[in-house]
Amino acid sequence: MATPKKTTRKKPAAKKTAGKKIKLKFKAGDFIVYPAHGMGKVIAVETETIAEMDIEVYVILFEQDKMTLRVPTQKVDSSGMRGLANDKVLKDAFTTLRGRPRVKRTMWSRRAQEYEGKINSGDLLLLTEVVRDLYRTEEQPDQSYSERQLYERAIDRMVREVSAIMKMDTGPTMDKIIETLSAARAKAAAKAAAKFAAENPEIAAAEAAAKAEAEAAAKASSAEEPTT
Repeated sequence: MATPKKTTRKKPAAKKTAGKKIKLKFKAGDFIVYPAHGMGKVIAVETETIAEMDIEVYVILFEQDKMTLRVPTQKVDSSGMRGLANDKVLKDAFTTLRGRPRVKRTMWSRRAQEYEGKINSGDLLLLTEVVRDLYRTEEQPDQSYSERQLYERAIDRMVREVSAIMKMDTGPTMDKIIETLSAARAKAAAKAAAKFAAENPEIAAAEAAAKAEAEAAAKASSAEEPTT
């Protein structure tokens, strides 16, 4: 009589882990900067199974965009994801704001492309350059619609990161950035006016006299207005 063959059950294949376990650079609660989206917050570190492989991911919330992104922990460096800028970079950013705007005399489409690249670079200093170059005072010509959009995107990202670094609300941070830009432009304008006056004393004197006359006339006119 033939003895029946024993049937052996196959053990389920063990799940593979994608690559070696690495030391985590971030933990839940940390703020990070992701090039394409700006500043976000790590809300969890999870393990997901994809194609029978366990992959560890950062779960990042971008509150301003109401969006959640999952970034594999092993792809942090290649994705350009970084932590908040340090104090030295922050200081350099405000030095950049005080600098002279550098606007290339090229077609707007090419400049817009360069600005887009800087905004999405994930580099705070490059982002600051866009804010500086596209900022306009009340005395300067208005921005075009596309310039305004790029400027608002750049300053919004800058404000959020600087606020997180300095542990401030976004409102006071925005005021600090605008005041820095405004003071730098006023200083540059005064310097340019002084240089013009030194090189063209007669024209400068005539302009000063005309301005004084206009101010005196305005003052006299307001004094003559009847009170009610």
